[in-house]
Amino acid sequence: MAVKTYSQFIDGAFEAVPAELLDVENPSTHELLSKVPKGTAADAEKALAAAKKAQPEWEATPAASRGKVLAALATLIRQHRVRLAETLAKEQAKIMALAQIEIDVSADYLDYHNGMARTYEGEIVNSDNKNEHIYVHRLPIGVSVGVCPWNFPVFVMMRKIAPALVTGNTVVVKSSEFTPNTCFEVAALFNEAGVPKGVVNVVTGLGSVIGPALTASPVPGIISMTGSVATGQAIMRAAAANMTKVSLELGGKAPCVVMEDADLELAANAIHASRICFTGQVCNCAERVYVQESVAEKFTALLVKKMQETKVGLPTDEGVEMCGLVNKDQLEKVSGMVERAVKAGATVLCGGKKNAKFSAGYHFEPTVLTNVKQTDEIIQQEVFGPVLPIMTFKTFDEAMALSNDCEFGLASSIFTTNANTVAKAMTSFKFGETYINRFHFEAIQGFHAGWRKSGLGGADGKHGLHEYLATRVVYWQHQE
Repeated sequence: MAVKTYSQFIDGAFEAVPAELLDVENPSTHELLSKVPKGTAADAEKALAAAKKAQPEWEATPAASRGKVLAALATLIRQHRVRLAETLAKEQAKIMALAQIEIDVSADYLDYHNGMARTYEGEIVNSDNKNEHIYVHRLPIGVSVGVCPWNFPVFVMMRKIAPALVTGNTVVVKSSEFTPNTCFEVAALFNEAGVPKGVVNVVTGLGSVIGPALTASPVPGIISMTGSVATGQAIMRAAAANMTKVSLELGGKAPCVVMEDADLELAANAIHASRICFTGQVCNCAERVYVQESVAEKFTALLVKKMQETKVGLPTDEGVEMCGLVNKDQLEKVSGMVERAVKAGATVLCGGKKNAKFSAGYHFEPTVLTNVKQTDEIIQQEVFGPVLPIMTFKTFDEAMALSNDCEFGLASSIFTTNANTVAKAMTSFKFGETYINRFHFEAIQGFHAGWRKSGLGGADGKHGLHEYLATRVVYWQHQE
């Protein structure tokens, strides 16, 4: 297979291929897929300058016309949906079915925001003064920097681009150096979609090099980032010098509470699907399970059986449910956390080690642990792999206390058939999202936002759109 070389996409064109390049491998086979720019501060500055130059004219373009550009891009993504999904699956070790969903939902996300072009609005507020009108205008914040993760690179890129563009902002996207290929393939569609020069720029490179040049710059009006807590904290520090607004979607440690009156089969199916989705590398999916004592044995047996029966393979294998992890570092992290949990007293009911069936790839067996303590690392810190620790509880209040005893606050869930329990859970969980009797996955029209160390701000729906708007209040007093 020919190795493809990509270059930075700046001001409506791909740059010349730089001297310094990074390798992008297929995590399933270790095959070299592409070479991409190592990324420099000069790349960041050039992309920011292009976005800044293009922003006034883009802001002056009617919102409905900006929305049509999003719709055109959505159409092109659908036309190339299979090719894009194949590229995504190869660079991520993501099963083809999920890669296809990511591409399709990315197009849907653009269409949704096209629909918002005519509906976002300002306000007219009553004044205390005679002959005065108070207008609240919502205006573009300017240049947006979107820092994207490796787990859902295309969808998150659209999550950064769509609300920014429809509201009149321009964008510089920093794609992950581990999974940049599909982002560059989408960037190749921008001109055909009618995206003006400089309105969207896509760069990649080592976060430690190109990241500070993007986030410490006085140019951006907002930095929207999805990734780790440590990276989010670094961005906040960099942005502080210019008081740049930040919107951060960071780690999660989602609790799943299984009550004794739950449909146990439904709960086991949902939690299993949540944990194996992209091999557990999803910020808002199941990370820990609390099951009521009276049904703990039955539920645990169901969940263990489903984890053991998970079909593990390569992205294109028939009926595959889970592949390997994205890279060696991720495999070592997951393996290390399980090893430390076992040393601390955890019991391995299934899995618990690297999957020796595969000669290539970064595979870890679907794992269930019991005999863990609330203070254990495996309960408190994000694993980001196919591992589920299970604890038991006696009462609802105890379950809520255990669930909320965590520095993260992104997603949570409860399984119960009791409406009163649902009502109590809705006000007891201290998380940005709560799922009732279902798999953890958010809606485009909702609001994806975390509490505590899971982040600031949020994305999706009208509230996510407002992240990209600045407010100006006009007081107009006229004469008699």
